[in-house]
Formats: sequence, C-alpha cells, structure tokens
Amino acid sequence: MREESPETKRPLRSGYTTGACATATSLAAARLLLGGEVTQTCTITLPRGQHVEFALTECRLSSAQSAFAATIKNAGDDPDVTHGATVFAEVELCTEAGVFFHAAPGVGTVTREGLSITKGEPAINPVPRQMMQSHLIKLAEALDYRGGFNVHIGIKNGEHIATKTMNPRLGIVGGLSILGTTGIVRPFSCSAYIASIQQGIDVAYKNDIKHIAACTGSTSEKRAQRLYSLPEMALVEMGDFVGAVLKHIKHAPVAKLSLIGGFGKFSKLANGHMDLHSRASNIDLEELADKAALGGADEPLCKQIKVCNTSLQALKLCQQHSIPLGNIICEQARSVAAKLIPNRVQVEVWAVDKQGDVVGHAGWCNGTRTPRQTT
Repeated sequence: MREESPETKRPLRSGYTTGACATATSLAAARLLLGGEVTQTCTITLPRGQHVEFALTECRLSSAQSAFAATIKNAGDDPDVTHGATVFAEVELCTEAGVFFHAAPGVGTVTREGLSITKGEPAINPVPRQMMQSHLIKLAEALDYRGGFNVHIGIKNGEHIATKTMNPRLGIVGGLSILGTTGIVRPFSCSAYIASIQQGIDVAYKNDIKHIAACTGSTSEKRAQRLYSLPEMALVEMGDFVGAVLKHIKHAPVAKLSLIGGFGKFSKLANGHMDLHSRASNIDLEELADKAALGGADEPLCKQIKVCNTSLQALKLCQQHSIPLGNIICEQARSVAAKLIPNRVQVEVWAVDKQGDVVGHAGWCNGTRTPRQTT
C-alpha cells in the first residue's frame, strides 16, 4: 500500500472583511459614475495604512446617476460564513453633500437598542462606514464633485447566510452585518466571537432584560430554556469565552447571570481559567480529586479519579459514591465568577452532561432558592 505523503505545514492565510469589500465596491462604483472609469480591480487603504487591491466581478453603470460594483469576499483560511459571498454596492449621486448608507438585499436592519448602530439603520458598522466615507469624500475632492452619495450595500444570499449567525437574536433582521475594524480577517481569530458575545449582552441590557443565561453551547442553551423559559434575547452563546462574559458584565450589569455549560469546562473555570477551550486550558484530574476529597471522597476513590480518562468519568465515580462533585465544582466556579463582576449582579452556575442533564448547581449569591431541576 502506498504510504501517505507527509503533511506540509503552511501559514494560515488572512482574508478581508465585508467592510473592506464594501469599501472597494462603493469606491469602484463612484469612480465609474464620476470619472467614467471602468475597472476590473479597485485598491483601497485599510484603517492601519495597508493598500489592498480587490478583484471586481462586476463594474457597470445602472443609470446616468447610479453604478454597480461587486466583489467576492475572501476570508482566507478563516471558517467565516461569508467566505465566497458576493458583496456589492449600488451608488447613486445626490445633490446633498455627504455619504448616506442604505441596506440593499442581503444586509440587515437594526431593530433593537444596544448595538453600535442606531435602531432603524442598516447594519453597517462604524468602521466600515468611516472607510467608505473617507474614500468617497477623497474621490469627490479629487474630481471637484460637490454633491453626495447614496450608498446601498448588499450581499447576495445574505438573508439566508444570516440565519447561521447571531444576527436574528441580536435583532438584526433581513440579512448580514457589514463588519470589520481593521479590514483584515485573521484566521481563527477570537475577536469576532467575543464581539458577538458583547453585542448579545449589550442588546439584552439595553432592552431591560434582567436575567441573562450565558451558555457554552446548544445543549446547555436548551437546558437554560427548560429551567427558566427565558426570551431568546436573554440567551448569550459564550462558547469557551466565559472570561469575555464576566468582563463585559461590568459594562452591562444585569440583575442575574446564569452560567450554564459542560461539567468539564466549568471544572476549568473553578480553577480560574477564563478561556475554556482545550488549546488554552486543560482538565486537571488532580484538582478534581482534591475537590472530591472536600466532599468526602476517601483516598482510594481519589486515586481512581486521578487516573480517569475524562472529567465525566470522574464525575460518574463520585455520583456512585454519593460525592457531590458537580455541586462542588459549580460552587467554586461561581466563586471565581463572583469576584470578577459587580456585587449587584447575582451569579449562579449550572453544570450539565453531554445529554444536557443537570449534574451540578451553585445558587444565587444572595441565597435565592434553587429552581427545580428537570431532566
């Protein structure tokens, strides 16, 4: 049998944000309108000074007063849902000086308070707006154009793609957001995920939600719904970034915070880790054994825990011996979290197994009665 060829390692490729794509297409359309320049590429300057050239799939006049340009979003090696999507701009000239933004098909509209864009506005974030404004104003000055621009930004199939994002939960309806702060997409960057966590908390807070449930995944989110029947706006998908939740709650201090997630992940939080992903922190079986001892585990049981393959195996051993390891982990995780958030925020922790069944709980810090557990 032929041996497999060795895997060749290579650096991960960066890509470009929807905001950078929107800037390139709006500039190309405006340049065609004002200068009659039909081009297959468009070069823009990113916020940190890099000059980047975009290939255009279309650049044409729509009418005497409007032009259309499009490009394909390239996210590099990042698993971005918009990778390969067509971002386009339809630019119209208008008599009033300035740049005015509109949502074309595939770009959403903000319907709730709490985001960086005002309710009722197209979901085009501040930095992409600034990028488009600076490029269009510079073009107008160079060509001695005294009027303004109506800029319609869209993404083909964007309304469908948006169903795979947090936009519906954030109250962004009708499509995707035009995003980016540097114009560059870094492969597997945590920044976009953390930004969505912050937005989710802000939207809930600004819309007078008193109780937020931050969940590590879909299984824990279903448990949160069974426990409290919270509105969707109150559910924050934090993944492994519990630290991002605890840090941002300082800026949006809701009355109650429930942390709901896997037992193994919360055993890491109990040890003080803020990133629960395996690349950043490991499950410490020695610590689990020490915590089991706090609950009455004898030396032979602790030795068994130390050689377990998984945290859930250790938990099962403790359950068989009536050792409340799940509650102990949750209480220590709750103690870690409580030290990082304002005193007026009540925090609790629920640990679940892979089926979503509750395996541990530590209650509200003011002693509020524990809600009934369900399976």
